[in-house]
Amino acid sequence: MSEAVSPSSPRENKVVAIAVLLVLEAALVISWSAGFVGIRFAIDHAPIFLILLWRSLVSGLVLLPFALTMGPPLRWKDVLPQIWFGALAMSGYLAGFALAIVFGVPTGLVALIADMLPLAVAILSWPVLGQALNARQWLGSFLGLAGVLIASGWSLDMGHVPLWAYGLPVLGTLSLALATLLQKRSPAGAMPVHQSLCIQCLSASAIFALFAWHEGSVLPVLDRGFVGGILWLVFVATFGAWSLYYVALRKSSPTRVTSVLYLSPPVTMIWAWLMFGEPLSWAMAAGLVVSLAGIVIVARSPAIAAGHAGDP
Repeated sequence: MSEAVSPSSPRENKVVAIAVLLVLEAALVISWSAGFVGIRFAIDHAPIFLILLWRSLVSGLVLLPFALTMGPPLRWKDVLPQIWFGALAMSGYLAGFALAIVFGVPTGLVALIADMLPLAVAILSWPVLGQALNARQWLGSFLGLAGVLIASGWSLDMGHVPLWAYGLPVLGTLSLALATLLQKRSPAGAMPVHQSLCIQCLSASAIFALFAWHEGSVLPVLDRGFVGGILWLVFVATFGAWSLYYVALRKSSPTRVTSVLYLSPPVTMIWAWLMFGEPLSWAMAAGLVVSLAGIVIVARSPAIAAGHAGDP
């Protein structure tokens, strides 16, 4: 008597789930790094907050018809938390770094602080979620940070900048970390990604409009470089990066997702080498290897695996 074909084993399902997550995380790193390239395209054609305004506004308006017609009806009790998430995760995070650059904080240092996001998540996990990282996760996080230091620390030039300006990117990082943890805990976090991203983009654009108006104008610049940069930022950096970020957040834990972003500075350097001919160095390659080692340690932690299995 022949045996019936058995369904896929739990081990096979786990392997498939891990493979899907790895592909998702690789796409997240590439699209997240693409945001720097879009800013590079547009920064010579408009002030920074005008760029951020139109990036957020166009993204939100493109998503609006889909948010209104696809998915569950939008209710104020679900929309209001998303507005706050947008203020923290988008406008707080991006404005913190943009303002730091405006006041003269070196871009390399800003990128370095951006990759302290897993440490910010770790700091805020206990008061927000009642969770603390174990020793292995701390080790992986510090290894990831060390890799970033190796890869990009050599290019830092402190210069003459007001001391308080260095706190701006720190506040931006804490803002995104807080939004990440709150969204993970909130029932509103179950809203479909296209709806939550639409609301967050529109709420961020309202805040960026105030900064852009203070800079001088909220009107777009009719320039090919500005338009091209905005389109890149909308369809690659916003739709790609932020959508993948929230999808990965729902499939994994906040610590694992943010740890994967340790790879963004080295990948950004590769983007710059391919598109702008900027030189690569052995220090960059070494930093990439060290960061990857830290990510593997964090990702293989038993606490991360448990969180992946049990998180809503």
